[in-house]
Amino acid sequence: MAPPLRVVDTSAWIEWLTGSALGKKLEKQFPDKPQCIVPTIVQLELSKWLVREVGEEQADQMIAYTQKCIVIPMDTTIALRAADLHRAHKLATADAIVYATARHQGADLLTCDAHFKGLPDVALFAKTSRDFEEN
Repeated sequence: MAPPLRVVDTSAWIEWLTGSALGKKLEKQFPDKPQCIVPTIVQLELSKWLVREVGEEQADQMIAYTQKCIVIPMDTTIALRAADLHRAHKLATADAIVYATARHQGADLLTCDAHFKGLPDVALFAKTSRDFEEN
């Protein structure tokens, strides 16, 4: 049986990339590239953050890494599902797209974003006040 598919939310990528205490906990949770789903909205958010924090060259390298994963662009089906999830769970637009992508692909979601708390098939590694102090 193949390992399960997993969408990694931008928040989890950032914690992992910065090597934070929480990021170190997440390391074992990251799927291998063949099981890692990357919504294009996550590529957008990661690119924005990386260019701002570490520069364009490292951003390009990280986006190249994500392209070796399963990249899923938003289509009409995902967009409409995201709209439903936005209404049902009060998710921000980008969060709704990420979660809709996971649901559409039959994958779970790895995140550090507390907005996903209590939703089905979410592996939440929420930040604590101690994590903020360590960063």
